[in-house]
Amino acid sequence: MEGGVAAEQGTVTCASWIRRPEEAHLVALGKSKHGNFPASFQIFTFDRLTTSLSSSPSATFEFEDGCDPVSLAVHPSGDDIICSTTKGGCRVFELHDQEKNLKLLAKELKPLQNVGPQKCLAFSTDGSRFAAGGVDGHLRIYEWPSMRVIVDQPKAHQGFNDMDFSLDSEFLASTSTDGSARIWNANDGVPVNSLTRTSDEKIELCRFSKDGTKPFLFCTVQKGNRSITVVWDISTWDKIGFKRLLRKPACVMSISLDGKYLAQGSKDGDVCVVSVKKMEVCHWSKRLHLGYPVSSLDFCPSERVVLSTSNEWGAMVTKLNVPADWKEWQLYMLLIGLFLASAVLFYIFFENSDLFWNLPMAKDQPARPKLGSYVGDHQSDDKNMWGPVDM
Repeated sequence: MEGGVAAEQGTVTCASWIRRPEEAHLVALGKSKHGNFPASFQIFTFDRLTTSLSSSPSATFEFEDGCDPVSLAVHPSGDDIICSTTKGGCRVFELHDQEKNLKLLAKELKPLQNVGPQKCLAFSTDGSRFAAGGVDGHLRIYEWPSMRVIVDQPKAHQGFNDMDFSLDSEFLASTSTDGSARIWNANDGVPVNSLTRTSDEKIELCRFSKDGTKPFLFCTVQKGNRSITVVWDISTWDKIGFKRLLRKPACVMSISLDGKYLAQGSKDGDVCVVSVKKMEVCHWSKRLHLGYPVSSLDFCPSERVVLSTSNEWGAMVTKLNVPADWKEWQLYMLLIGLFLASAVLFYIFFENSDLFWNLPMAKDQPARPKLGSYVGDHQSDDKNMWGPVDM
């Protein structure tokens, strides 16, 4: 495959990165039943040096017959993963590290038992909210981990297509299968706005900006035969511009944790990555999932690497061809280098400059005495060193 490293082929329905300490990030995969292999939820380790996943899972949970994973969401702490299934609602998986061994503890999520498949699952940026959007259009927002109900809206949409929390966790954006999009207050569940669109426009995917400086909402819009990315200002909810990026219908979208890059996956297997600052494509992996829709797309928490999945080609990790970021230790080394360079330049200036320390002397001004004129001549006789004294 061009631009990627195959990890797990076939049967993968959903995937996401799991943030872990010391950048030892993991990958969660939901796999449907395939042949004699039952549906399962698996955890893989990630090798930063080879940009690849481990050949075998570090932890596995097998679902019962007729129960396949649909979607999943990982808490920002990386300790809890929620997986929606085709039967039995949602499951919670607690991840435990035990002496370098991973252990999955599966639990039923009582408020989401027997609610049917959930197309969209999302945690807020601060981890205090959890939202679920069903295939049937039912919206639920809870406090986490208390699971206190904030929103329980049975007819929020005709059917959910996508959702995302804003950086400050105040808003939740959601899109519908009928092409509409709504904004919700995540604190009290009150609808804030419905994004404007023309009769021939369908709003399909949505992601809030995450860099902390640009309060925008990015949405993919299908306008006739044209696919465009539209930007809304979330302070006024007005459109401020649009651009053609993927130039074909997108089926999944993701944004990096630092908000610098936006990624889109097409229905025929292409993945493009956009620089948010310039709104220009900076990486393109064509035919990454040849001929099949990209079902999941997620940025690595600390590396410029993208995880993507499709039903046919499974999970793949792709290293992006973008400029490398400055690491924290590199910034410290740069500051130390600048300090040492300044010290060397100051020393050279001190030794050679006549403008400050070595003041120019007039023609009739005696030269500065040498150090020896003060301490005396070591070869002189101590008895006569002061010369004759007239008493």
